[in-house]
Amino acid sequence: MNFKFHRKVLKNGMTIIFEKRNIPVVSVAFAVRNGGINESIEEKGISHFIEHMLYKGTPTRNAKKIAKDIESVGGDLNGFTADVLTAYWCKMPSKHLDLALNVLSDMIKNSLFDKKEFEKERKVIFEEIKMCKDNPLKHVFNEIEKTLYDKPFNMGILGTYETLNSIAKEDLVKKFKKIYTPNNIILAVVGEADFDEIINFAEKNFGNEKGEVPVFEIKKQNKLKIEKRKGLDQANLVFAHHVPLSADKRHYAAYVLNCLMTGGMSSRLFTEIREKRNLAYAVKGDSNINNAFSYNLIYIGTTKENVEIVKELILKEFEKVAKDLKDKELNQMKKQLIGNYYISMEDSQSQMVNLLLSEICGNANEFYDFEKNINNVKLEDVRELAKNATQKFSFFALIPE
Repeated sequence: MNFKFHRKVLKNGMTIIFEKRNIPVVSVAFAVRNGGINESIEEKGISHFIEHMLYKGTPTRNAKKIAKDIESVGGDLNGFTADVLTAYWCKMPSKHLDLALNVLSDMIKNSLFDKKEFEKERKVIFEEIKMCKDNPLKHVFNEIEKTLYDKPFNMGILGTYETLNSIAKEDLVKKFKKIYTPNNIILAVVGEADFDEIINFAEKNFGNEKGEVPVFEIKKQNKLKIEKRKGLDQANLVFAHHVPLSADKRHYAAYVLNCLMTGGMSSRLFTEIREKRNLAYAVKGDSNINNAFSYNLIYIGTTKENVEIVKELILKEFEKVAKDLKDKELNQMKKQLIGNYYISMEDSQSQMVNLLLSEICGNANEFYDFEKNINNVKLEDVRELAKNATQKFSFFALIPE
């Protein structure tokens, strides 16, 4: 398949990635190569705090006008902070691309960091922390990283009450000025647009400032933990194991293994745990793979009494894969993954995120090699990862008290 993809690194270090589409919609994002992995223990949550503040106003736009400028032409505006990047994006009719570029660049260059808004937004994030803790699914996903990694990485993107209370407005502004520089920014566009016009906008509107993103050691570990909570009817558990980093081609075997175990209603664990034994409704999995850290996880909701039974079933299934996986099943998984890959590109906003994450891992061009790399996965690599999962794994369960 021939994709119309372009990538260019400007003289100031800013990276532009663009996939052209012949439909009058465009998704645009300015992303910064900074997230949870770039925070010390004392400043945990500062990247996410900055993200919130960039929506609060510039000299020419207050918070309402930022949103209205995008939404009044039918656009959708949002952002997110991840472990490896922070992004500010919108999706809108492509004829309004200039407006999208102007609003988003205004936010990342000219935000005011008003003192009153800063204090108000701190309270908003406190409520976000409470919301995530009260949601069992979000909570177990957050807690599993604490069993897989040591501090500071495992403290979470939102930070803690202690770290957020200790961060002053001046700390936020200092961090912002150090990191939000052209050499740390990726501009991603997917849709009906002209690449040269995007380049011209970036060159005219960004200078040559240089910033440095801090790097902290990510220490791996494996722990097992059970947390009890009143008011729950269901136990929520996550099983996770480390897999190769994205720089290692064997990480594609981790995608295959994840698909094999939890890739839909025909997957091994869905069949064993839900269909054969009726022990759960939700049987899901995910791969979180990049150049800084990398793991697969399995999520299952079950009863308190069946937590250990489900854990043993997971381990037994990994043992079966390690011993008995055959080429026929491996090839079926490859076909399924490649199908999922093409479906993931359908929406321009999803594809924009795909390309951003691929760029963070090295070069967005590599995203288009996914089919080739999946087809090159070796049977012994999948078996080896399954064997490793039985020997070194993390486990977290939130169960009714």
